[in-house]
Amino acid sequence: MSATIERLAHRKPRLHVKHASPDTDKAFYDKRTESPAFPSTKVSFGPFCLFPTQFLLREGDKSVPLGSRALEILIALLQRRGKLVSKQDLIARVWPNVFVHHSNLAVHISALRRALRDGRDGRRFIVNIPGRGYCFVASVDVSGGES
Repeated sequence: MSATIERLAHRKPRLHVKHASPDTDKAFYDKRTESPAFPSTKVSFGPFCLFPTQFLLREGDKSVPLGSRALEILIALLQRRGKLVSKQDLIARVWPNVFVHHSNLAVHISALRRALRDGRDGRRFIVNIPGRGYCFVASVDVSGGES
């Protein structure tokens, strides 16, 4: 009996890990860089220009330091500008197939607002609808070229 207990005590756990294939990685990259609302475009608002396919936000000739999740949130809000985007929709887009507490979204929205200087000098880009979600409210110019 002690041999059985010893075997059970030293039993190695079996983890079934599904490794990503190059096809899976490519699909993930394509999903992150595609932008159906403005494919291969430049999106301008206030002093900022967003290049969604390059995952790049610029203010004038300077890059704006912003994490990929905050950029993903910005792209999602711009794609549905003027409309309410629910917290659940944003979380599902930015953290697909992962359970994330809504406070994570608030942290990235805060970083985004800080980078855009939202609310300063009379500028307003993102509005919070308490308990429901967020809305991009500034005027936006979408142009075809990435110059």
